[in-house]
Amino acid sequence: MTATALTPPLRRTRSLHLNSAMRRVILAAGLIATWQAAILVIQPSPLLFPSPVEVARAIVASFQNGAIVDATGSTLRILGIGTGLGLVVGLTLATLAVLSRWVDDLLSLVVSVMNPLPSIAILPLTMIWFGLTPTAIVVVILNSTIWPIALNASMGFRMVSTTLQRSARTMGIKGIRMVVMVLVPASLPHLLTGVRIAWAFGWRTVVGAELVFGAAGGTGGLGYFINQARYYLETDVVFAGLVVISALGLLIEFGFSRIERLTIERWGMAKVN
Repeated sequence: MTATALTPPLRRTRSLHLNSAMRRVILAAGLIATWQAAILVIQPSPLLFPSPVEVARAIVASFQNGAIVDATGSTLRILGIGTGLGLVVGLTLATLAVLSRWVDDLLSLVVSVMNPLPSIAILPLTMIWFGLTPTAIVVVILNSTIWPIALNASMGFRMVSTTLQRSARTMGIKGIRMVVMVLVPASLPHLLTGVRIAWAFGWRTVVGAELVFGAAGGTGGLGYFINQARYYLETDVVFAGLVVISALGLLIEFGFSRIERLTIERWGMAKVN
């Protein structure tokens, strides 16, 4: 009788969990429908606020002429280079901080100074150093991604159980081997959080830099694409660029969620909702 009474709630919970993606699709459709309804009621000028249908047409047209595809590829390429370098440098700094108290103090000082600094603020300086080239934007992204990764990695390393570290030392594991074989796997949740924050900072930075910077080395990204549409008062194209940016953000966040489920949740390192 008890098992029978508990079965319906369990089934409802599983059903809700399995249909979470469908619920989000329905909510997104509801938001778009609300947007379209507001357009029909208020009837603003398309120059100021286009309808979802007009934005959809602009997206299709931009894909057909290849403009938004080239812009997206340019942005993702620069973002990937900057974030990849930030990951390498950030992990290197966190590793050195574990091995040396001097480096740990230096890292804490530099993070306190650089992390609150808006990365876009150093864009004029990188333009003076590197000129109108993609390298200037990569350096700006690098500055925005190093510190979240280094900070979260360092925090994760410090929170690893001392018992686990002592057990590893009794087996002769120390130095770099301790970091690679013990600290990195044990602090994976913090590392993923750092990379997740870093890519979000880098994503906003690259689009903002492209808005200010324009085309770099003859190519322009999504920020440049949006800014060019603004010059020609193509508001629907501006919205198309914003929709693509949001869609890419959702796609990358989904990728991070999948990685978390396949690693830290499956390994029992985080609570499964």
